[in-house]
Amino acid sequence: MSRRVVACTVALFFVFVLAGAGFAGEVEILGVKFPTEKTIEGKTLKLNGVSYLKKFGFVKVYAVGLYLENPTKDPKEVIESEQVKYMLTHYLTSKATAKKISEGFVELMEAGNPKDLVDANRADIDKYASWLDKDMEPGLTSESLYVPGKGITLTYQGQVKGTIPGNTFAQMYYRYNVGEKADKKIREGLLGL
Repeated sequence: MSRRVVACTVALFFVFVLAGAGFAGEVEILGVKFPTEKTIEGKTLKLNGVSYLKKFGFVKVYAVGLYLENPTKDPKEVIESEQVKYMLTHYLTSKATAKKISEGFVELMEAGNPKDLVDANRADIDKYASWLDKDMEPGLTSESLYVPGKGITLTYQGQVKGTIPGNTFAQMYYRYNVGEKADKKIREGLLGL
C-alpha cells in the first residue's frame, strides 16, 4: 500500500513539474521578462540564466539573460564552447550614459581577462567599446550574439554595430561575465546557480 502511495506521489510530482515547465514560457526579473527559448541563426537557444545589476543598492541598472544551444552551469563550457550564444541586456535606468557603459566595458574586460590577452586584443576591445556610443534609457537593449566561425556581433539599441571575428574576443567577453573574476551576482545568475 505505501509503495503505491509513494509511486502516485512521485508521478503527481512529475506531472506538476512538467506541466509547470510547459507553461512557464518566460522568466521575470526586475519586471523584465525573458522567454525561456529563442530561435536565432536557425538554432533553438535555451535561457541558461538571468541576473541584474544594481548600483548603490537601489538603482536598477539592467537585467540580463544568457541563452545557449546547450545550457550548462560550467563557466568554462560557456566561455570556450563553440555553439551559438546570445546575451540580451535590458536597461532600466537613464543614468547609464554611453561614457559610463563604454568605460565600464573596458574595465571589466581588463579585470576579467589575463593581461597578455588584453594587450594582444586591445584594438578589438577598443572597437567594441566604441560601438557603445549612445546613452541608455529604460526599455532600450544591448544584444551580443556569438556564431561559431563568424564571431561576436553587437546590436545596440536595435542597430547592428559590427562583428569582432573569431573566437578569442568572444571568449574574453564571456569570461568577464561568467569567469572567476566576474561579478559574483552576474556570474551565478547567468550560470543558473
